[in-house]
Amino acid sequence: MYDVNSPHADDFINDAEIQASLAFADANRDNRTMIEELIDKARLCKGLSHREALLLLDCSVPDLNEKIFALAREIKEKFYGRRIVMFAPLYLSNYCVNGCVYCPYHRKNSHIRRCKLTQEQIRQEVIALQDMGHKRLAIELGEDPVMNPIEYVLESIKTIYDVKHRNGAIRRVNVNIAATTVENYAKLKAAGIGTYILFQETYNRKAYEELHPTGPKSDYAYHTEAMDRAMEGGIDDVGCGVLYGLGLYRYDFCGMLMHAEHLEAYKGVGPHTISVPRIRPADDIDPTAFDNSVPDSIFEKIVAVLRIAVPYTGIIISTRESAKVREKVLELGVSQISGGSRTSVGGYAEEESEENNSAQFDVEDRRTLDQVVNWLLKLGYIPSFCTACYRAGRVGDRFMKLVKSGQIANCCQPNALMTLKEYLEDYASPDTRAAGEKTIAAELLRIPNEKVRAKAAEYLAEEASGKRDFRF
Repeated sequence: MYDVNSPHADDFINDAEIQASLAFADANRDNRTMIEELIDKARLCKGLSHREALLLLDCSVPDLNEKIFALAREIKEKFYGRRIVMFAPLYLSNYCVNGCVYCPYHRKNSHIRRCKLTQEQIRQEVIALQDMGHKRLAIELGEDPVMNPIEYVLESIKTIYDVKHRNGAIRRVNVNIAATTVENYAKLKAAGIGTYILFQETYNRKAYEELHPTGPKSDYAYHTEAMDRAMEGGIDDVGCGVLYGLGLYRYDFCGMLMHAEHLEAYKGVGPHTISVPRIRPADDIDPTAFDNSVPDSIFEKIVAVLRIAVPYTGIIISTRESAKVREKVLELGVSQISGGSRTSVGGYAEEESEENNSAQFDVEDRRTLDQVVNWLLKLGYIPSFCTACYRAGRVGDRFMKLVKSGQIANCCQPNALMTLKEYLEDYASPDTRAAGEKTIAAELLRIPNEKVRAKAAEYLAEEASGKRDFRF
């Protein structure tokens, strides 16, 4: 029996319920009446259940699919406008004791260069990231209790926050580390992390156990219940995701939404973000060895239906994807992207090379941050480096209440413009600066709240005249 309120993984990610949902979608994929009713329901922006969302994903009626994509664009515009939050990953260590068959960090890989950054090396990485203009990082490292203990993670977070270089500062550190204990999550909360991120990889228990034959990560239940423990430890924002291409995408899509429903019901707030990575080539990993690859057309529809099913949740896409794919999914629902990313340990302070083969996966979009910002501006988006919600305590259920009420735009729109202005002044190339100034001028006029619009214009004018050195 499916029990969204159960703390046990096999209850809230229930195989029988997923199989029933798959059968329901199979039987109704061309049921025009039912799908039109779901589209109308989704237009209210209250979200959809996992079973309803799966039916939209499986819809085989061409004109209804067009309506689904149009609705995704509508909802994206309503809640996120043209704002795109920028971030970068920072890899601290690739030591790992797990045997994950899809990851080059697996313990049997004897030819990958194993490395772990010292605190001084972390400082140099952060300076390099700050010199690009980044304000938000996601730290990543392999699971190794001896080489990467929680104390190392905590010390690294402190180092990152302490680095103040020129006008740069990292204002939000998100953490993507292995499932751990309530006590350790409480320590991460005390260290001031933003979002705790953990990918399930696949929600199918049988497939999960085959993909994770050895190591602590092989415990399906412990891994799947990690978000519950993180929230018990006081972490307000959690981020979920699967690695598309490992398992059957329909099963994992359904399982991820069931996980979101569980967190909403059991903990009072769903995931802050959902990530949509696809498997990529890496050191000794050939993605063609996995026979569940997801083509671009299906991938785009996954993003569109996620935006409809969980309208209040941020969707993240990384530089795993090409510029072409990223452009398409930006309009369909993605609200956060990485730029100028390196997936090797120490890849920012020194150039990546064949000798430094410490990368977790190959990057498809290798443009610099400035090139990505320029590209976004010319597509009509507002690159945002804002972390104000995190620093002002608008996290967890407080953040979701603002989003659901439609009030978040009064915070996010001016803050996005402020931080874009800061980026343009400190880091942008001349062409990017010109494109950004044009965007700011146009977007100021679109802020719906007159008082907020006037205050934003005042700050920007004072900074431009030199009366105020405004670092938001």
